[in-house]
Amino acid sequence: MVPSRSPVEWPGLGGADERRFGLLIIGDVGIEVRASLPDVRFTELDSDRLSYAPARAMVAGTAVNLARCATRYFRRVGVLGKVGDDDFTPVIRGELRRIGVEDHLRVEAGGANGVAVMLRDRPCGGGPGARLLVVRDDPPGRRLAEPEVRAASAGIAGADVLSTDGYALLSPVSRAALHAAARTARDAGTRVAFDLVPHDIDARLPAGAVLPMLALADLVVSEAPTLARLLGRPAPFSGRQVRGLLPELDRAVPGRPLWLLRFGATSLERVLAYRRDELLLEYPTGYGEGVERAGFGDRLTVCELYWWLSGS
Repeated sequence: MVPSRSPVEWPGLGGADERRFGLLIIGDVGIEVRASLPDVRFTELDSDRLSYAPARAMVAGTAVNLARCATRYFRRVGVLGKVGDDDFTPVIRGELRRIGVEDHLRVEAGGANGVAVMLRDRPCGGGPGARLLVVRDDPPGRRLAEPEVRAASAGIAGADVLSTDGYALLSPVSRAALHAAARTARDAGTRVAFDLVPHDIDARLPAGAVLPMLALADLVVSEAPTLARLLGRPAPFSGRQVRGLLPELDRAVPGRPLWLLRFGATSLERVLAYRRDELLLEYPTGYGEGVERAGFGDRLTVCELYWWLSGS
């Protein structure tokens, strides 16, 4: 059945009128420093520079960022991830309590927490400015292990949906844990959602390391160019080109997951919703000039998850 409304139309990007469902998120948890440089372009730098600009430190990571948005839609939200054992750990746990998110964190004794630095330079030509993201190369999340996920099986079984992402695939240890979590969810009747990130995952992993997780998912969110490159196809940009990718998805991934394929000038302007042999709809996301990009993808994802679980 073709849905009568897109998720942007209902429940909308501002939150749901009625909070429903339980969501458990597996992803990265750490500390992030963000700064925007209003007077500097990266390409102009040829020596050291001191710049006074808006900057802040915050608890972040893929799991926390999604959880913050999800509390406006879901009745219960939990985060399962691996963190370090340093001065930032109580700060992380305190932030989860503050935003009303269940803490399923595993702690790596004696380990340091993951840290990321995000710098955005001066906008040019009406765009948002280039983003430089520097992430600790070996965060604790890459060592989330299968036994730790199995110990959280009750939390997985108690959720309506398990939300996962591709950063866990970057390490063989956390990849095995992610597969175990998805299988645990499926055995319990909990739906599995998967976000195909990082957006250059095709340059970091062979398709064979990614496709098994796609086969375990009931819903896949992806920028269409990322998925196309992973399958060895040219990156699509128009709706017609994205539709041309659909037979490749059916050949590469068994079953009938719901694909939410993002595309457009910045791969965030439009979405094509597709299930095997069933083109559901194409819709605008609301992203465009004047809309803050940071956090928009997470807002869209939780809106789509709620819409999907509601049977729209």
